[in-house]
Amino acid sequence: MALTLPAHADPLVDRLHTSGLLAELAHGLGGPFHYLLPQAFETNLAAFHSALADAGVEGRVHYAKKANKAAVFIDRCAAQGAGADIASLGELREALGHGVRGEDLVVTGPAKSDALLRVAARHGALIAVDALDELDRVLALRQPRPPRVLLRVHPPAQPRSRFGLGGGDLDAAMRECAEAGDRVRMEGFSFHLSGYDVQQRADLAADLVDLCLKARVLGLQADRISIGGGFAVDYVPADAWQRFIEQQRPADYHADKAFAERDFYPYHSPVAGADALAAVLAARPAGTDGSLAQRLRQAGVMLLLEPGRALLDRAGSSVFTVQGVKDRDRDRDGYGIVTVDGTSLSLSEQWFNSEYLPDPRLLSADAGRPDGPGPYRACVAGASCLDSDLLTWRKIAFPVRPRVGDLLVYPNTAGYQMDSNESPFHELPLPPKVVIDFPEDTGRPRWRLDR
Repeated sequence: MALTLPAHADPLVDRLHTSGLLAELAHGLGGPFHYLLPQAFETNLAAFHSALADAGVEGRVHYAKKANKAAVFIDRCAAQGAGADIASLGELREALGHGVRGEDLVVTGPAKSDALLRVAARHGALIAVDALDELDRVLALRQPRPPRVLLRVHPPAQPRSRFGLGGGDLDAAMRECAEAGDRVRMEGFSFHLSGYDVQQRADLAADLVDLCLKARVLGLQADRISIGGGFAVDYVPADAWQRFIEQQRPADYHADKAFAERDFYPYHSPVAGADALAAVLAARPAGTDGSLAQRLRQAGVMLLLEPGRALLDRAGSSVFTVQGVKDRDRDRDGYGIVTVDGTSLSLSEQWFNSEYLPDPRLLSADAGRPDGPGPYRACVAGASCLDSDLLTWRKIAFPVRPRVGDLLVYPNTAGYQMDSNESPFHELPLPPKVVIDFPEDTGRPRWRLDR
């Protein structure tokens, strides 16, 4: 029996899939495309703001722009008064060009270029300093106003992390900022944590609050901390995920490809998105009597967040057209290979030698087509000459045998999937992004290209 991992039901997505618009777009655009749902992005952003307000914590949300290159999400940040987390000069220009104010930007990433530091400082962006030599370059800037900085702290719980200042370097950085006087505004501290551990994030956040108090003794402003992103997305139901993890084996994949549980993103999370932020704020940091929220309020420290994937939950999907179906090993295993008009470079989990696991949804090009016998098990291949170009190695249990012209919709790919690794391999055009809105007056979806 084939393992299934259906994405959570989404009424907005169902309305779109039954509207007929996707088939029109596939015909008109002549290739694969990604659709974007900015309404979902706004809903997620509002939920993060509500979590801060409910906890009585002063905070700001900065959308991690690296999670998706689309312009519409930065537009919505500007419209909703949110900030952005950027890590390159190109991202900085995009954010400013779409209306996000310089002072609402946080500049992250290691070893930033001189050009990025110069432009960020000129526009009043907050720069997360990752190393002593980077701090020296910031202090050497000659700008009309002092650069704003956070000092990024190396996470003790993740000693192999390449990010942040540890031990003596952190003390030296604070002393340099204090000695620099009005040549710099040291506004606090930040960290980068891998994973989604709530308690670990709360513990390190409390340590950063203590560092703010220590820095104030040196005469530094130190009134805010950034806990980065790391808010999980819940893609699939708990029972389906547990069954998949327990039962998946090489025989479930084309060519008996083997994956270990550690290879996969945790596609089910019992606490996700803004609920994960609420859990971090409610957690009691080690060695303290109250919650992190209480600690922030008592110390007068603002909380900065940099969610990416979590703001993009259900905010977009990737659509491919079936170009061919090959039956394979009918006497042995009876599965097929469905080839679509794109490549695996549009699903970035392949970058991690992993796989995007939520089941693609088959939309038939023939509405009156009989279901016929099913299910039909098949992997999904890209239209390139590479044997390893598979969008899905797993043998998906499609309800019927796909046909040429059918659509495959990979759900919920807006966060880090749809454009991180895209390439015009074979001179294939990059899939365009299509923004979908649902006007209240008609209820019918309407579309426009993102750029």
